[in-house]
Amino acid sequence: MKKLLLATALMAANCAQAAVTVRDDDGQLVTLARPAQRVISMAPHVTELLFAAGGGDRIVGAVDYSDYPEAAKAIPRVGSNREVDIERVLSLKPDLIVVWRHGSSERQIDLLRQLNIPLYHSEPKKLDAIADNVVNMGKLLGTGTAANAAAQDLRQKLAALRARYANRPPMRVFYQVWDKPLYTLNGAHIVSDALKVCGGENIFASQKVTAPVVSTEAVLQADPEAVFSTAEKEQGGAGLWRKYPNMKATRQGNLFTIDGHLVNRAGPRMIQGTASLCELLETARQRRKD
Repeated sequence: MKKLLLATALMAANCAQAAVTVRDDDGQLVTLARPAQRVISMAPHVTELLFAAGGGDRIVGAVDYSDYPEAAKAIPRVGSNREVDIERVLSLKPDLIVVWRHGSSERQIDLLRQLNIPLYHSEPKKLDAIADNVVNMGKLLGTGTAANAAAQDLRQKLAALRARYANRPPMRVFYQVWDKPLYTLNGAHIVSDALKVCGGENIFASQKVTAPVVSTEAVLQADPEAVFSTAEKEQGGAGLWRKYPNMKATRQGNLFTIDGHLVNRAGPRMIQGTASLCELLETARQRRKD
C-alpha cells in the first residue's frame, strides 16, 4: 500500500511539473497540461519568436509570409492574416495556436477560439516584451533553456543600444509605413519604442489610431528632421519627399529606406532593426544644420 501511495504521489508530482501557465500579451492566462508539441503560428513575427525559443520543429502550420528563418518556408500554410483555413487547422491537430490581433483578425480569432484549442496572443508593444515573449513560448514548449538564452542575448543587445544612444540629441522623425494612402504609426506602436531608444521622436505619436492615415500637408507642417520608409519600390517610399526641398529632412538629405522585415515585425530581429534605425538617425544628426 505504501508503494502504491508513493507511486501515485510521484505521478501527481510529475503531472504538476508538466503543467505550465503563462500570461499572454492580452493579459489572459494560458495553461497547458504539458508542453506543446504541435503549434500553429498565426503571424510571421510569431514564427520567428517560436524558432528563437527553440521550438521551430514544433510548428506544424503557419500563415503566409512566415519566411524567416529559412526553415520556416517549408512549414505548411493555413491561410493568411485575413482568411484562415479552419479545416486545415483542425487537420493539423495543434495543441497550441499563437495568434496576433490586428485590424481584421478578431473574427478569425473568434473562430479559432471555438475550436477549444489553447490560444496565446502575441503582440509585443515594447521592445522588452519581445524577450518576454520568447521566454513565455519556451515555457509553453518546454524549451526553456534555449528560450532563456535567446532572451538574455536580446536583452543584452537592447541594453547596449540604450546605453549607447541614451544621451544623444533628440531628432523629430516621420515613420512612413506606406505612401498610397500615406500611413504612419502612433506612439503606442512598438516602432515608436524603437525610435525612442535611438533618440527619435515620432511626430505623430499623439494620434489615437495605431496606424493612422495622414496628409502630405500634415507631414510638411510638422517638418520632420528625418523620414524613414519601409517601401521596397523604386517610386514612392521616402523618395516621394524629394519634391519638397524645403522640408528639413529633404534639405538635409535624411530620407531613409529600411528593411521592413527588421522593424515592422515584433520578433527577435527587431533588435537588429532598431540598431539600423539608430545608425541612420546618428547619420542624420551629423547632417543637422541650424
